[in-house]
Amino acid sequence: MTVSSTPAPYDLVVVGFGAAGLSAALSFAEATEGRETPARIAILERSSEDERGGATRWTGAFLRVDEQRRLDTDWAEHVGRVSGGLADVEYCRTVERESPQTLAFVEKHGVEIDYADFPLPHTFDGGTPSMTPPASPRGGGASIVEHLGAALEKDPRVDIHYETEALRLTTAEDGAVDGVVVRGPDGRTRRLTGRAVVLACGGFQGNTEMLTRYVGDRACDLPLIAPGIANNRGDALRMALELGADTAGQFDGIHAEPVDRRTSKADAVLYGFSCGIFVNGRMQRFFDEGRDTWDNTFEHVGYEIWRNQEQEAYWIADAKTLAIPGIMNSLLSDVPPEQADTLEELADKLGIDAEGLAKTVAEFNAGVGEGEFDPTRLDGKSTVGLTPPKSNWATPLDTAPFIGVPVTAAICFTYGGVRTDLDARVVTPSGTAIPGLYAAGEATGLFYKAYPPATSVLRSLIFGRLAAHHAAQAQQSV
Repeated sequence: MTVSSTPAPYDLVVVGFGAAGLSAALSFAEATEGRETPARIAILERSSEDERGGATRWTGAFLRVDEQRRLDTDWAEHVGRVSGGLADVEYCRTVERESPQTLAFVEKHGVEIDYADFPLPHTFDGGTPSMTPPASPRGGGASIVEHLGAALEKDPRVDIHYETEALRLTTAEDGAVDGVVVRGPDGRTRRLTGRAVVLACGGFQGNTEMLTRYVGDRACDLPLIAPGIANNRGDALRMALELGADTAGQFDGIHAEPVDRRTSKADAVLYGFSCGIFVNGRMQRFFDEGRDTWDNTFEHVGYEIWRNQEQEAYWIADAKTLAIPGIMNSLLSDVPPEQADTLEELADKLGIDAEGLAKTVAEFNAGVGEGEFDPTRLDGKSTVGLTPPKSNWATPLDTAPFIGVPVTAAICFTYGGVRTDLDARVVTPSGTAIPGLYAAGEATGLFYKAYPPATSVLRSLIFGRLAAHHAAQAQQSV
């Protein structure tokens, strides 16, 4: 592996060093192994080598698959349902079809897939609430970055250009993409020629100007869920639109998650909120914490905290939540919840209005209906006469110790992006593929209204591979 400082002709230029880009580069390297003239591959990474990997480096990379590497069979239809029919269901079915071989590919390169000890029900198993633990790479997304990155570093056909940003795509006279103009760490620009380009550099969550333009006012109030996504500057969208590419996904939609305000740890998400309550800065409940399993509500909580609750909320629970086996595995902060023997003491530790908290908790407790509390299923134990209601897991908060976590909403990724076909080719509004241009991962738009989770890294890996395979075959046939 070398880091080039001069322009060179490449067979493939990949923009981005996350799951999609690494999958594309390594799959292309494998698909072109043995060519009489060795294929040459360039990978562009905005960050330094130490910080490479974008969002992938920091995510836990949950995978919505079973132990046979098969995707949840309901996921494609689930995406279609929540989107109101706007999402590309065939794209989702491609994710389902390609999941086993794609996970086998990353495992072949040393990524180990584990099944997490997760204590709460979710819909990762055929659309039915289940206690089947979600899968994830051992070591999270960083394992993908390091293992696939190491394989590429060993390949003499691969050049990795760190601290290099993509400025614009170049085209031949017939409109085929034939390279990228880049700016290196010295601030100077140059053109890297390439027979094909894969845009795999994420969405625009790291670009406040684009967030404000598409998502709306106060987008600047959204902290990033991890440092690496600061490099997701919307480069893929900007460059593709300059060539007349089409878009997909909801451009004012984001995947936001409730995170612990007390820590700077990446991905400090509060998943295990279903068995407590949320209050805002005025000590008012604002969300039905039990309307569905956590995986179908956690991003809605995050969005609500940002959009309507001034980025301030508190999760409150008691000893019954603490007694759920493994519950701490669903609270990803490195700081344990605040704990106290009384609500007044808990309020003091959280720095909130004790009288207001006590009043809201008393009203909630009085509204809890009959039924047996069961955190392993949708138990139907709900409140009566409360607004908002709590539709499941409503149990009085009356048993010490009481616990609490101050939370805010952090942005994970944006919904809107470039539109591609099922071979990952970037297409125009007419559906015509732009020759030589591909896109994969969060650079591509898919979701509307909601993100059925544990599939972002997976679809990135899958469509990076599909882009590489199509590009390799196209070049072979020329």
